[in-house]
Amino acid sequence: MTISERFPENPALKGAGKHAWFSHDRLGMFIHWGLYALGARHEWLKNREELTDEHYQRYFDNFDPDLYDPKEWARRARLAGMKYVVVTTKHHEGFCLWDSKFTDYKAPNTPCGKDLLTPLVEAFRAEGLKIGFYYSLLDWHHPDFPIDLHHPLRNHPDAKALNAGRNVANYAAYMREQVRELLTGFGRVDIIWFDFSYPGPAREYRGLPGKGRNDWQSERLVELARELQPEIIINNRLDLPPGTLPDITTPEQYTPRVAPAIASQGVLWEACHTFSGSWGYHRDEDSWKSPEQIIQLLIDSVALGGNLLMNVGPTGRGTFDARAIDALEVYQNWMAVNARAIYGAGPSKLPAPAGCRYTQRGNRLYLHVYNWPYRHIHIEGIADRIAYVQFLHDASEIHWVTHTRDVDPNVGVMVPEGIVMLELPVRRPDVTVPVIEIVLKA
Repeated sequence: MTISERFPENPALKGAGKHAWFSHDRLGMFIHWGLYALGARHEWLKNREELTDEHYQRYFDNFDPDLYDPKEWARRARLAGMKYVVVTTKHHEGFCLWDSKFTDYKAPNTPCGKDLLTPLVEAFRAEGLKIGFYYSLLDWHHPDFPIDLHHPLRNHPDAKALNAGRNVANYAAYMREQVRELLTGFGRVDIIWFDFSYPGPAREYRGLPGKGRNDWQSERLVELARELQPEIIINNRLDLPPGTLPDITTPEQYTPRVAPAIASQGVLWEACHTFSGSWGYHRDEDSWKSPEQIIQLLIDSVALGGNLLMNVGPTGRGTFDARAIDALEVYQNWMAVNARAIYGAGPSKLPAPAGCRYTQRGNRLYLHVYNWPYRHIHIEGIADRIAYVQFLHDASEIHWVTHTRDVDPNVGVMVPEGIVMLELPVRRPDVTVPVIEIVLKA
């Protein structure tokens, strides 16, 4: 039985139609990989340390991921329950993973000597994952990209003079040619993830303006993407005109309190997060999330009707390091028994008990228990609708009481009118976040 057969699409989910798969699949893998993996101290190291092209060239000259095995990456993504991938084809440093005809700053020209994107796409597609391409609107290497507040040369004493010979219109044309390559050379592409815009006077730095849709010529990028891949999903970071609804909204390193909306209209959305504090490989970074945090980020997103795009930053040799593998295995172990509370599920209109979250798929209500109580959970709104209750991880029955009476005359426990009391074991099951499946009457 396939995943689609086990977890059919929920027509109530936002995005029903050509993007229904996105709301159904819920969990994706983000991959940030580039020259910065050799620096191993954050993907913005060129910006943070204000490195010149000449200094940064050491990473290009030594980039040789000899242990790169995209089939292993794809296998781990599938086992973790991830259903799509978004990979940085070009990050802000300007380095391209594929054999672009429009730049020499690409993987085939490093000691690696080959296109790294094609085998990745083939490997992930073979594992059944949909394909997404991240493409940075910033480019700190391109000679026509004007220096601004995010550029490594922003504090150079001659920054304004250096900008005199730079033409952002030429750079916008360069981006369109590269996007054309990406959307014509790799088969069906399901997502293009542009990143990012910072327009307006508030983003000016020492007389160097920020950049937005006029600089990127964003409308032309969108038209091109739609022409080449009519069903592609485009994210919200192009600074498109007010009133233009993006395909998806992408809160970063943040889980919203309520589902995002634009002009009071609900939108498809996807939170993007890291296992640690860095997107790119960071050897010495030490703020890795706990297993509970990793799982709760996924649940919190689905409980509000969104997706989670969780990032891995491969090493300079092309491997997932041990910390990343451990984190992926947290998803693997939890999703192996709890996937049906995620795939095809979405928010519930019912108020969840304190310390819990609800997701729902049809007549299956899933209670995710963050804070394990002593023996009982009280829920409301479904006192006359319950057909059966069980733990999801092992299908073991849970007893419930729905009417007013003394549950135990020795202690005088009462169940108020309209409240359901679930009777739980004293010890929490050995599951990172236990899930209780409540089957509702048809």
